[in-house]
Amino acid sequence: MSEFRLAFPACVIAGKHRLAADDIGLLRKHSFPDGVRTADDVVVMLALNNSCPEKCPEWNAFFVESLAGFIVNYSYPQGSLDEINAAWIMRMFATDGVVNSALELELVLHIMEISSYVPDELRAFALDQLRLAITDNVGGYKLTRAVERKGITRQDVDYVMRVLRNVCEGGVIPVSPVTHGVLRRIETETLPAGNHPRWTEIMRALELRDYHQPRTSRWLRIVDDEQAVA
Repeated sequence: MSEFRLAFPACVIAGKHRLAADDIGLLRKHSFPDGVRTADDVVVMLALNNSCPEKCPEWNAFFVESLAGFIVNYSYPQGSLDEINAAWIMRMFATDGVVNSALELELVLHIMEISSYVPDELRAFALDQLRLAITDNVGGYKLTRAVERKGITRQDVDYVMRVLRNVCEGGVIPVSPVTHGVLRRIETETLPAGNHPRWTEIMRALELRDYHQPRTSRWLRIVDDEQAVA
């Protein structure tokens, strides 16, 4: 990867101070005519995101939708996630467990929303970003949090439900020990009197379940239009 070089037009765009809507048009036409389809395409997207200090609003949607679509639909297992690519996601978009970018946190959340299955480790990881915002005042979620306080706000409740929505069963929220542990840790770090009432309802709806799912030992496999590369 040390010899990786950006090709035109990405190499020119990466040197700009502001990434504009016209640049996205060039990227769609020349760099990603079929969309983001390979691991190298991901590297290009991340390089552009990190190199341009200012970005047009259109970039956020392009970044999130392109990378989420690739990770879920063009990586193994297609249409879903497993423990291996969940670990890759956490390693790629976080430093010491902290997602520092609000945009990259939005990417992680969108990946979870469009995947037919989400490993519980990734769900717990997303919830832990709320804990980090409350206890350590760090991370991408902290950057978007409207109120800096120890209590759970309505915004925090909406965030938690965005992470848990796909596992809700009527009035019950079944969770594994790892997710349950993160939520309980958040609970201990806040004062009940300062929490939004909906938080209490969420905690009461939790139902601890011990999921036994086999882990695989494969590497992250990237799927393009022709083949899967181990």
